[in-house]
Amino acid sequence: MPPFSQSSPISNGFSLNHNKFNQTNHQPSTNAITIDVGGQLFQTTKQTLTLAGSKTLFSNLFDSCDQDNNGVPFIDRDPELFSVLLSLLRTGNLPSKAKAFDIQDIIFEAKFYGINDLLVESQSNPSQFEPFDLEKSIILPLSGRDSPSAIATTPNGSLHVSHGSKITSFDWSLQRKSTTLTNFTAIDSLLALSPNIVAAGATDFSGLQILDLDLGFVRQTLNWENVTKSSSTVQAIGISPEFLFTSFESGRRNSNSIMVYDLKDDFKLVSEIAHNEIFGADLDSAIPSTKLNWVPSVNLLMASGSHSGPFGVSGNIKFWDIRSGRAVWEIKENVDCFSDITVSDALSAVFKIGVNSGEVSYIDLRNFGSNNSWNCLGDTRKVNNGKKEGFGCKIESHGNQVFCGKKGELELWSEVLMGSLNNEKDRIFRKNVLGRVKDLGGNRITNVGFGGNKMFVTRKDQQCVEVWQSSGRRF
Repeated sequence: MPPFSQSSPISNGFSLNHNKFNQTNHQPSTNAITIDVGGQLFQTTKQTLTLAGSKTLFSNLFDSCDQDNNGVPFIDRDPELFSVLLSLLRTGNLPSKAKAFDIQDIIFEAKFYGINDLLVESQSNPSQFEPFDLEKSIILPLSGRDSPSAIATTPNGSLHVSHGSKITSFDWSLQRKSTTLTNFTAIDSLLALSPNIVAAGATDFSGLQILDLDLGFVRQTLNWENVTKSSSTVQAIGISPEFLFTSFESGRRNSNSIMVYDLKDDFKLVSEIAHNEIFGADLDSAIPSTKLNWVPSVNLLMASGSHSGPFGVSGNIKFWDIRSGRAVWEIKENVDCFSDITVSDALSAVFKIGVNSGEVSYIDLRNFGSNNSWNCLGDTRKVNNGKKEGFGCKIESHGNQVFCGKKGELELWSEVLMGSLNNEKDRIFRKNVLGRVKDLGGNRITNVGFGGNKMFVTRKDQQCVEVWQSSGRRF
């Protein structure tokens, strides 16, 4: 994959020479190429340099660089760092000796040569995510006294964290980029639309704000015009390749709705679905959607929400066809409602943590619309003892895995492939507890997110973000 179509050659650090270097007079007409970097000679091939792309320093190496007495191109840079980047070109990965250098020095040098995109790809490739080998590796501290309320990640592993009225951003190398002060008292929903653009909302502040974190201003505010003309607070945000979804509730809490905006047309309103006006004691319609997940395999939006009442916690899960505006499948939750819920396209299942039992259960999407019964992943030993064992627990899916934050520990659930003999039986999942012994326990987990080859975790009353990585992939 040519990752450098946006790169441009950088001129500082080497001398221009307008007398074109005659390669045939000074070097044999072979595929081998010799380069002098800071007085040290390196040999490579034209094919290796071609991997850098057509708009990098390497593409015009023999036209632009000064030459030494032997006619070899000369670059006045650090040869040890060049050796690291040459290995990156050859293999697509940094060599083990790169750990002897500060990552910022490597980034600076990669930008000079115009191969920063290749460096990002090598260090944050999602295919390098190894769930069974995750360990807590880095702690990202946050300024102030507020604990993280929401996190948003990007595919290359950069991170945005809301804490109090602020959003702190870290780049893919986990270096702090900026801290932006917002109009919110506390941000409850945060979604990254690009490395520098986020959507943010709160349950006590009207409107969804589209924020440019690099420039530090609100680009746009999206509101829902409800019947009572009251404020419209944000309960959840979701995204598909084409649309942005926002769950709104009126300030008077007597109506709610899900708005669909066009991502490619400046957030133009496309449609409104799931509009509810609450009358009397109609609890089902009183529940706004507090989690929105796009499900590509069925091309539907999964919206879920729960409500705690005098008779316990109840909720519903609906799958919406945004073209027709109809709910094509609904799952009502009355017995052991979800504390948290997620959907996995890779595993073709909806997963929940029961608020009463604390057990993880699933509904198979391969029987879409025909089966509303939950299958417990564990041994179903727990009984309803009146305690809410799953209260505050978190669940997220990533790839072929399901991650659960139960109190202070992280569980990893994976499907066991049993072959054709198990076709008529429930699917089998197995649990692993993540982390080394010293990583176990701690405050209750409040957020779990994934970006690049990293997992990010926040905890109650802690002003930091934990970064979990594979021990073999850590820089």
